[in-house]
Amino acid sequence: MPTDTASQSVSRGETLPQATAEPRNPGLPLDMDRVMRAQANTSAIERRCASLPGRRSVKKDFQAAWLVRAVSLIDLTTLSGDDTPGRVRRLCAKARQPVREDILAALGITHLTTGAVCVYHEMVPTAVGALRGTGIPVAAVSTGFPAGLSPFALRLAEIGESVRAGAAEIDIVISRRHVLTGNWEALYDEMRQFRAACGDAHVKAILATGELGSLRNVARASLVCMMGGADFIKTSTGKESVNATLPVSLVMMRAIRDYHAATGIRIGYKPAGGISRARDALTYLMLLKEELGNRWLRPDLFRFGASSLLGDIERQLEHHVTGAYSAAWRHPLA
Repeated sequence: MPTDTASQSVSRGETLPQATAEPRNPGLPLDMDRVMRAQANTSAIERRCASLPGRRSVKKDFQAAWLVRAVSLIDLTTLSGDDTPGRVRRLCAKARQPVREDILAALGITHLTTGAVCVYHEMVPTAVGALRGTGIPVAAVSTGFPAGLSPFALRLAEIGESVRAGAAEIDIVISRRHVLTGNWEALYDEMRQFRAACGDAHVKAILATGELGSLRNVARASLVCMMGGADFIKTSTGKESVNATLPVSLVMMRAIRDYHAATGIRIGYKPAGGISRARDALTYLMLLKEELGNRWLRPDLFRFGASSLLGDIERQLEHHVTGAYSAAWRHPLA
């Protein structure tokens, strides 16, 4: 992985630079010819992804720099039935200071936060209050998360409630049955209505790729959701038996690349679920850099949907600084 400003910032002690805001995705009219042309060569995709970890690696200061970048791209998440206001406030404190101050000082980093905090609607006001003044957005999962099977009017109403509560980003779940039955018009119409209900809040479309049946379906669903106005496309809810994978990520990134080539609009990407190790995060960033380029290595265009990932990254950064691995309890999430 070539050196870029992330690596350079570690050695110079600079704050990670922020990119200028991208225009929202207005969407496109549904083009069924283009949707049906979308294909996926599964064997070729799997070979490409299997070779990636062995072909690309970064070491020492460069690895630390990329791990620092990964921290800035995390949607720090808690989506448990036993969430409490206290737990969410502690998670927000971790989002404000995701890596211990002594480790950051040794790396020469002056400021670092996670990309966002992601919670259920009920916890949005708590998170908004805890993050006020930090610039860290609150993302709310919505539309009957994780199954997306509640009445449609209630799903739209849930979006509106979260936006009014202060959520700057809404993670919606699509109706998988539309993909599995090939009802692309219904998926497009659903996405357009979700996008309209979000108003000024950015909308991330969760495809639940582990339940879509094939990589071709993933490619077509990605394209339809982008045509429908999604600002991000996201792999999973984290609740499926199969969540983010490299083959799915390659398909979705190439759909984003094709959409950008056709429209000039950059769509964000969020792999979620099952990414818990620092080395896995590096592999995803390598794939992202190769497929979409440096511009996507910013929190306005890429997020990891994770929580335990942060703890492993912090341990790796402490090892880089001290030469010794610490116990996980030294890096609590909340």
